[in-house]
Amino acid sequence: MLIDSHIHLDSDRYNEDRRAVLERAYSAGVTAILSIGIGETPEEMAAALDHCREFNGQAGTPRQYVSAGIYPHTTALDMAPLLFKLDELLAQPEVIACGEIGIDYYHEGATRDQQLAGLKAQLSLAAKHKRPILIHCRPEGDDPVANPEAWNDLFAALATNWNPTNLGGIMHCFSGSLEQARRSIEFGFLISFAGNLTFPKAQPLRDIAAVLPLDSLLVETDAPWLAPAPDRGKRNEPAFVARTAELLAGLRGITLAELAEATTNNFQRLFHLTPNVGN
Repeated sequence: MLIDSHIHLDSDRYNEDRRAVLERAYSAGVTAILSIGIGETPEEMAAALDHCREFNGQAGTPRQYVSAGIYPHTTALDMAPLLFKLDELLAQPEVIACGEIGIDYYHEGATRDQQLAGLKAQLSLAAKHKRPILIHCRPEGDDPVANPEAWNDLFAALATNWNPTNLGGIMHCFSGSLEQARRSIEFGFLISFAGNLTFPKAQPLRDIAAVLPLDSLLVETDAPWLAPAPDRGKRNEPAFVARTAELLAGLRGITLAELAEATTNNFQRLFHLTPNVGN
């Protein structure tokens, strides 16, 4: 039983075959997904919840959980209506997380001050609703050690505005350093690995994944992006999380079944879910 802990099921790239995508995931052993709700309008933020309510309970599809959040670059827009909608969405029972939120200094968009202000505002709402958070953190350059500003700013914001809640969260699509991973775990976060773990040049990331505690790990697709090898560049989908999980299991020297059990248990523990999460 695998859980895809991060998928953008509301992407337009699934408009023609969304149910078939879910059926293929279920056939591949993916019994639950966390569908990410972000967007530049309140309506877009709610689309993941709409799809969840459309498909949840249908035979042959994974159980869906939902997040809602304001992406770092969207913090350059008028935040008032977005925060109002986020507050509303976080009160819904299917919405178990706030995210993805965080810091991105790699792409042009919102200023650093706008991103940090938006992050702190969302941390306040997540705390109000007692929802764990899903963090996106991307530094200015490709090397997180040589370009630590994004991680440093993130940890500073979390230390003051989040750690006292003890709600924790997920470092989504982790691509930082070993030190940054260990500090994240100290902050109460799980480390989620996506399809980029399978890329040829990702050996440093594989080295990190091999040594982190098993009870700190999750797997995800970040679909429709980051399809694992050998389909890199194609549309990703939740069924492919099994490939990342299989590679991660090999790095750990355990079976895929053992890795699936551990990551499912980790997900359930973070979100206080009952066993048999996919039923």
